[in-house]
Amino acid sequence: MSTHAFDLSGRIALVTGAARGLGLEMARALGVAGAHVFVGGREAATVGLAADTLTEEGLKATPLPFDVADEDAAAQSIERIISEHGRIDILVNNAAARDRRDLFEFEHDAIKDLLHVDLVAPFELSRLAARHMKTGGSGRIINVTSIAAHISLKGDPVYGMAKGGLAAATRALAAELGPSGITVNAIAPGFFATEFNAPLVDVEEITQMPRDRSSLGRWGKPQEIGGAAVFLASDAASYITGHTLAVDGGYMTHY
Repeated sequence: MSTHAFDLSGRIALVTGAARGLGLEMARALGVAGAHVFVGGREAATVGLAADTLTEEGLKATPLPFDVADEDAAAQSIERIISEHGRIDILVNNAAARDRRDLFEFEHDAIKDLLHVDLVAPFELSRLAARHMKTGGSGRIINVTSIAAHISLKGDPVYGMAKGGLAAATRALAAELGPSGITVNAIAPGFFATEFNAPLVDVEEITQMPRDRSSLGRWGKPQEIGGAAVFLASDAASYITGHTLAVDGGYMTHY
């Protein structure tokens, strides 16, 4: 296969939660492959800094601050992309919230809030983007789930439930949008040493988990997520849809 199959030149992409961590690395990787990337995130300052960083690296990046949980703001953000570029080719639903608490500690509203950010919001954003993708007869939607969608750890019930729902939504959207030439896939990250996870790296009980239970025996480096995003966004993955690609160093398959 030619490397041109991975070329994203001329494509317009939106990556949510891209101000830092895995989102920033996926935005960077899409940019390196040639895409013009809109850097999504809630805080204008951090989103602007992230976009500036990518621009200084010679990539095409535009800050797009908005809250994915705000349906009006999400709709306005998609419309801005369309008004400026006439299209949106790639959507990476990476923004998420986390609330680690025991099962009986969750208030009803806290459950609803987490489900809204981690499941309902990416579903709605996918529908908003897909309406425009259908016009062009093609598109790539990538949902960032988690290995927590497939395996569970005590003390984190609602996050796993939300990500499991997003994995199911990936399959449902793939079935709905396939006839329009739109593929919908997911990336399920394992243990990555991001800024957000920095406090956990120093907790011996947690940091030993990827060392003992993954095939590669280590934490993932944030930049190691980028290739999966480029692959699923590219023509190289044109016949793949409804699939979840685990990027976890073999954590889910290791015995």
